[in-house]
Amino acid sequence: MTGTRAAVRYAKAILDVSNAKGNADVVSTDMKNISDAITQSNELKLFLENPIVKGSSKLAALNEIFASANADTKNLFSVLLQNKRLDILEAIAVQFAVLYDELKGIQVAYVTTATPLTAALETEILAKIKQISDKEVTIVNEVNPDIIGGFIIRLGDMQFNASIANKLSQLKREFNN
Repeated sequence: MTGTRAAVRYAKAILDVSNAKGNADVVSTDMKNISDAITQSNELKLFLENPIVKGSSKLAALNEIFASANADTKNLFSVLLQNKRLDILEAIAVQFAVLYDELKGIQVAYVTTATPLTAALETEILAKIKQISDKEVTIVNEVNPDIIGGFIIRLGDMQFNASIANKLSQLKREFNN
């Protein structure tokens, strides 16, 4: 994702505007939908990033795809068109989610596992994390088969690596010493 600094500025601006109007929750849902749509549709991503496609065509498509979006979200589309920055819409949506969570006091724990988390394991991990953090915590599961087994938890600037790959790496270092 390019334009991260610009994306943060736009995300902060739309959060400030929507929060002042009391509709930050609705805009947050819009941003989640935008992020999901662009992530799941490579065609949409390429369409928005294509410099040959006219901005007016991109705006029309976004207004059609996200017809039920809040007026503030649609205004963002127009502002991005005027500033020729529609290509960073996905990054803005991602940054908005981060800023919104901070505003609401929600902390995101990134849990990397070799296979998708089961509901029972997610509940167990959430209980352990709540012992460390006094904030409301949500879990984002990232699947990476390279860790072989176990898990890695990242919460803010803390990381706990209980993966099999990490343990094997430690064992290898011990044998080399």
